[in-house]
Amino acid sequence: MKRELAAYIDHTLLAPAASAAQIDRLCEEAREHGFYAVCINPYWVRRAKQALAGSAVRVATVIGFPLGATCTESKVFEAEKAVEDGADELDMVLNIGALKSGADEVVRRDISAVVAAAGTHPVKVIIEAYLLTEEEKIRACRLSEEAGARFVKTSTGFSSGGATVEDVALMRRAVSAAVSVKASGGVRTYEAANAMIQAGADRIGTSNGVAIVTGGQADANAY
Repeated sequence: MKRELAAYIDHTLLAPAASAAQIDRLCEEAREHGFYAVCINPYWVRRAKQALAGSAVRVATVIGFPLGATCTESKVFEAEKAVEDGADELDMVLNIGALKSGADEVVRRDISAVVAAAGTHPVKVIIEAYLLTEEEKIRACRLSEEAGARFVKTSTGFSSGGATVEDVALMRRAVSAAVSVKASGGVRTYEAANAMIQAGADRIGTSNGVAIVTGGQADANAY
């Protein structure tokens, strides 16, 4: 059962100090275990795409990461460049401050612009649930769907809290069946990953993917 979870996992390395050798290792592990994707910073997209050539593993990267507070034009440029470099999926951070200010149209346009720049490539919107009220979480999810996102995602893993079963269940209820849910941040064990899936997650973002599918020791400090 543990290995069956591999198809749900975006094998993640977003640490600012990640080296070329670590990215190569991430890609090797993704091939070996059959993870759905690797998720890396934009600088590494070309390298990962080359390393994964001939495999079914996709390359996901992040946009406006980790704060979401960059201007829309910057996010669009990042998205276009990531697609040009070979990214298959884009995980963008929602403009959290705009959402909290009630500027729903700003949030919607921000997401729509990235979705347009991504073309046929799926966009996942990171709502950073830990920083939001329940009403804000629901609004963030609905705005994401209205803007054309294919996923809503719990967390960057770089804020004060990560994914919870309760947030995943809430997000699943907030969007239609056309939108998927990604649980990310602090998912370190098979039990935790399975609980997220049972709550409605379609994808798991974690840097503990190998431990999850092999029953190995998880890194308590990892994403």
